Amino acid sequence: MKDRLSQRWADVQLALALLTRLPLPGQALPDRGAGAAWAWPLAGVAVGGLAALTAALALAVGLPATVAAALALAVQALATGAMHEDGLADTADGLWGGWTRERRLEIMKDSRTGSYGVAALVLVGLLRWSALAAALEGGVALLVAAAVLSRVPMVGLMALLPNARGAGLAQSLGRPDRRQAALAAAVGLGLALLLMGPAALVLAAAGGAAALALGLVARAKIGGQTGDILGASQQLSEAAVLVAAAALV
Repeated sequence: MKDRLSQRWADVQLALALLTRLPLPGQALPDRGAGAAWAWPLAGVAVGGLAALTAALALAVGLPATVAAALALAVQALATGAMHEDGLADTADGLWGGWTRERRLEIMKDSRTGSYGVAALVLVGLLRWSALAAALEGGVALLVAAAVLSRVPMVGLMALLPNARGAGLAQSLGRPDRRQAALAAAVGLGLALLLMGPAALVLAAAGGAAALALGLVARAKIGGQTGDILGASQQLSEAAVLVAAAALV
């Protein structure tokens, strides 16, 4: 039992090391790759928690919800190194900027951001900000729930779709099995239910639908997922969760 708990804690640390830029103890951890993917939603607790604290402080000093929402999203980007935003931009450029599978993957690998990428960052960013500003009336716990729920589809897409590139970070991690994906979903939904109550079911459905739509497009256009697709799934899923929350307020 002690060994299992130690392994689970190591998985949480690996998730934080992979999905955030937060300072962590410098101890060496066993590289379990996709075996630690179940803990990815828990990385959202850290990222969403920092954003929620930022929003709460901003609201407490009298700043409007629009400013609090912008500050919260900025903290999230800083905490993750904007890796998911980068994935969103590369995904938009690749999926809609190329005519063949090979060309799309080539564009996604290019570090430069094109017009589709800029448009995706602006439009999805505006959607997240405006929805969050409208939903903050329901409390800052939403930020944690959205961060948790939006990291579940990353595990699901890795488990369901093959790696389209055959190289890169996502490929090096391997593929989580269905059990890992189910555990990630249980962890994410369980935490969201604790934070948001029954409304979490609606939020989870919205986030899952957005990620599923992206997964279907990615399978049709490039034959599977990449690290950029996974990052984009987090951004789109979070946007859908926030929009659903705004509708429920």
